[in-house]
Amino acid sequence: MTRDGASGQRVVLACSALKKAYRDILLRGKGDAPPKCDEPGKEGKLAEVTLLVVYLSGSFEVISGRLRKRKGHFMPPELLQSQFDTLEPPSAPENFIQVSVDRGLSEIIAVIMEALQ
Repeated sequence: MTRDGASGQRVVLACSALKKAYRDILLRGKGDAPPKCDEPGKEGKLAEVTLLVVYLSGSFEVISGRLRKRKGHFMPPELLQSQFDTLEPPSAPENFIQVSVDRGLSEIIAVIMEALQ
């Protein structure tokens, strides 16, 4: 996810944000309070925020297989089904792209970078 703030800088944030409500908080802030600008001379003005959700989609079987191959990962494979059950895939009017994890890593990166242009 990227969030463009008043500084004009891009930020990449990797997180699950499984529910639309969580993505809304990333976009608008907690309690739907618009983010404020902290720049000198612009204090208190609303910050312009653009959020692009990158939805990495894949089947339970593919993701489960990859997760089981990881050693020392923080999430036990037994919790994966609950993540799929909780997932609310992004949809219009959310600003998102969907990229299949069946693609190769370099292709996934290329698709994301193109969307950020």
